[in-house]
Amino acid sequence: MSVPQRPIDILQQYWGYNAFRPLQEQIIQSVLNHHPTLALLPTGGGKSICFQVPALALGGCCIVISPLVALMEDQVARLLSMGISAAALVAGTNPQDVQTILQRCADGELQFLYVSPERLENDRFMNELASLPITLIAVDEAHCISQWGYDFRPSYLQITRIRERLPHARMIALTASATPKVQRDIAEKLGWKTHQFFLGSFERPNLFYSTVQSTDKINTLLHWLKKVPGSAIIYCKTRKRTKEIADLLSLHGIACDFYHAGLDRESRKLKQEKWIKSNTLVMACTNAFGMGIDKPNVRLVMHTDVPDCLESYYQEAGRAGRDEQPAHAVMIYTEAELKELKKLPEIKYPPMSVIRNVYQSICNYLQLPVGSPAGHYYDFDIETFITRFPVTLIETMNSLQALRQEHIIAYVDKVYRPSQVEFIARRVGIEEAELFHPELEPLIKTLLRNYGGILDGAVAIQETRLAWQLNTDIHSIREQLIKLDALGVIEYTPRKETPQLSLMQDRMNSAELEIDHSRYLLRKKEYEQRIESMIQYALTNTCKSAYISNYFNAAKENTCGKCSSCKNNSIAPLSATDLKNGIEWIQQVLEKGPKSIPQLAEEIKLEEKTLHELLAFMKQEEMIEVNLDGKISLK
Repeated sequence: MSVPQRPIDILQQYWGYNAFRPLQEQIIQSVLNHHPTLALLPTGGGKSICFQVPALALGGCCIVISPLVALMEDQVARLLSMGISAAALVAGTNPQDVQTILQRCADGELQFLYVSPERLENDRFMNELASLPITLIAVDEAHCISQWGYDFRPSYLQITRIRERLPHARMIALTASATPKVQRDIAEKLGWKTHQFFLGSFERPNLFYSTVQSTDKINTLLHWLKKVPGSAIIYCKTRKRTKEIADLLSLHGIACDFYHAGLDRESRKLKQEKWIKSNTLVMACTNAFGMGIDKPNVRLVMHTDVPDCLESYYQEAGRAGRDEQPAHAVMIYTEAELKELKKLPEIKYPPMSVIRNVYQSICNYLQLPVGSPAGHYYDFDIETFITRFPVTLIETMNSLQALRQEHIIAYVDKVYRPSQVEFIARRVGIEEAELFHPELEPLIKTLLRNYGGILDGAVAIQETRLAWQLNTDIHSIREQLIKLDALGVIEYTPRKETPQLSLMQDRMNSAELEIDHSRYLLRKKEYEQRIESMIQYALTNTCKSAYISNYFNAAKENTCGKCSSCKNNSIAPLSATDLKNGIEWIQQVLEKGPKSIPQLAEEIKLEEKTLHELLAFMKQEEMIEVNLDGKISLK
């Protein structure tokens, strides 16, 4: 069956929608008219349709540059479920699979090819691109190309090399978060002299923003989870904190789990599936969770820590209420946290002496002498590294970021390599193994039957699939594979998820290491400004929704009337009588024992703003104190 050419027909056939969302049709038409196109659409605004529909209309193959493996895998799985052919080349894809995928593309069998930006640094891959039927280049998360953006990825600068090899392909860049300065930089870095720009509305009428000052974060979480029932995400700064919060909430009878990038692939997938199916109601997680996850009925997104920029906060908060039903985005902060945020630029942008020390230590760790050639990838375990050298984790991570941005080092936080098996015994040896070890025969036959080419070379296998086929557990399958390896029948390489590091320039003497210092200081200044905007968001008395829209240059004059600022502004100031009565009520409750702010609010039945005003006054007058567990008591 031929692919329909009209965008609306494609939308109806594959997505089942009868109409486009605002701006989608104009963006698609811009691409089809061969205009370089930049689309800035908020989280949940339907960015993927803006390149997937024109790609299907054009025919051939669309190459999509995307920075996150989880995002690529999710989109590929979704396209395949719709009957659209798609594949992804991520770090760790074995050479045999890369060639198979590229051949499918060359033969016209592949409609979408997702690649990581690091793949663009591979000369062999870039040389093969010119022979592929690529009709559209889609740059997802396009803010990563700008050094002024909050998530600069130097590998994105290689995208201009694609334009050189595919001059006739159309091009679209998409992002959910880019300030006007970053928008201009994206166009410049992509080499666009003119382009069509589409700016979506950042207003989410169904999403109610709140910022809450509280030292009792657990009780504040419990208050909001009780107030807003349904599926929720709780973002935390550290991996340790995700488990702590999940454990504490579980003790209160809430179906809560935790998620972070340090968990193995299978654990992450299982936790994610349980949350999507609502078997787990609440997920306490780092920002590793959420990208590419399509769960429209999230009712609450909470941040227990203040993010360092409004761009990432807006993306994470925007995962609530994608079904356009009422939802809440709540950020809890303390005065001390805001003060600590202001110190971050000095930490995130370390002095040159620290960067040189980290570079030298990395080279010593990898045993790379001066002059070692660039281009080789090495396993790099940061936790092991910091135990062997006099550098801290924070110094290492921030120095690595500086070295990445200067294109001196490439660092991939996690590379997934699937398990591989190759039969190294000849047919007689395989038959002997089946004869003398009959318990291994079913596995041997299953491997030979299901994995073509396994007698000629290493192939990727899935232990979970083998366990299902043989009606056993993964542990037993792995034990049998290890035994076959020990017998010399196969060569078994278990799957691996490890960070990878590579020198982008030949190993130099650390004393001679230099970076563009003026550019480095400018990035630091930009970071300081982003932090200040985030702090102002927490403290502002103006409409939170309007503040966000104005930050992204999507001017909004009207107030939402629903955020914490709008609600607080609708409450009249306390009179002397109200102040006196309020203090007396609080004292009466606290005479029974220490209470958390949510507990006080429930007993006294005061507006949140009024209660905070009263407590602030009482603290200033030294009438109350806050205990280590965050509870308030009389002095």
